[in-house]
Amino acid sequence: MAKQPVDYEALLSTIEASFPMVQILDKDGKIVNEDIMPDLSDDELVELMRRMVWSRVLHDRSMALARQGRLGFYAPTMGQEASQLASHFAFKKQDWFYPGYRDVPQLIQHGLPVSQAFLWSRGHVEGNNYPEDLHAIPPQIIIGAQFIQAMGNAVGQKMAGKEDEVTFTYTGDGGSSQGDVYEGMNFAGRYKAPVVFFIQNNGYAISTPREKQSAANTLAQKAAAAGIPGVQVDGMDPLAVYAVTKQAREWAAAGNGPVLIETITSRFGPHSTSGDDPTRYREQESFDYWEQRDPLIRFRNFLTEKGLWSEEQEEKLIEETKEEIKQAAKEADQAPKMKISDFLKNMYNEPGQNIKEQIEKYEAKESK
Repeated sequence: MAKQPVDYEALLSTIEASFPMVQILDKDGKIVNEDIMPDLSDDELVELMRRMVWSRVLHDRSMALARQGRLGFYAPTMGQEASQLASHFAFKKQDWFYPGYRDVPQLIQHGLPVSQAFLWSRGHVEGNNYPEDLHAIPPQIIIGAQFIQAMGNAVGQKMAGKEDEVTFTYTGDGGSSQGDVYEGMNFAGRYKAPVVFFIQNNGYAISTPREKQSAANTLAQKAAAAGIPGVQVDGMDPLAVYAVTKQAREWAAAGNGPVLIETITSRFGPHSTSGDDPTRYREQESFDYWEQRDPLIRFRNFLTEKGLWSEEQEEKLIEETKEEIKQAAKEADQAPKMKISDFLKNMYNEPGQNIKEQIEKYEAKESK
């Protein structure tokens, strides 16, 4: 019998072995990989923890505001603080950020006022009126489309000869099943665009488990088809996320092209406030497993052991953040109510006669 030309099982195992998960801190906050510890000062470590705690409070207060009817669409972030804030910590203000709808914490840290983030959630036009020095666009609602947009911006950066400036963007494991995600990576890889792509693998595309979305053992390996590096990292480990992201940014900024980073993380709550109930499709064991790997607990243990963090510091920060968010919500409440006539004016640069008549009609009603 002739020898088979290819050993398919060996081929698959070889591919899967090429994407090990990078980790520095274990679930208890103990260092397990000293060799790749990032060069962060004590002040920087504390600042990263502050941002992660801030994000958890933002989540808690946003959920409360949504229940009060003071927010519109909201995508919970609890559990993804390391994946989101530790990755953002590695970028610079001049870098361009193309967020998805779950990436509001990074958007605020990049420079968007909290009040405007709340207005965006409410669907208010002023929520999209960004400061000129903010290198970001409003969160993308279309799943995965931000990869195409980010690629376009990064190609533009390269054509313009921008130095030490990259683009970065995020989607979820569900987004990785969309054609836009591969197309964005493929085009960016072809032109060596300076962009860092993130797939936040939180286990569920709304209610669809990760294992039902793709036969690929990792989502990081999807980068190989686009000819770009892909890496999987423990998304509950802020030090590993930061270290991998910093290296990816340096790689892209040096003209080497894109990188895809898959962060293994978990959202502790629902997909959104739009009627999702995770207890209908997740077992209690799943919640217990991931809560034991809570990024805040992990990093808190690490910093407390180093004498850099205390319960008093955290409580003070929580109260300060609550007050910041309270004031931001009040500011958002004071935004002028939108008018139907304004919708029409904003939609049409040169309205036709029928639209002009509608504008006049609604202006007459709104003036009463």
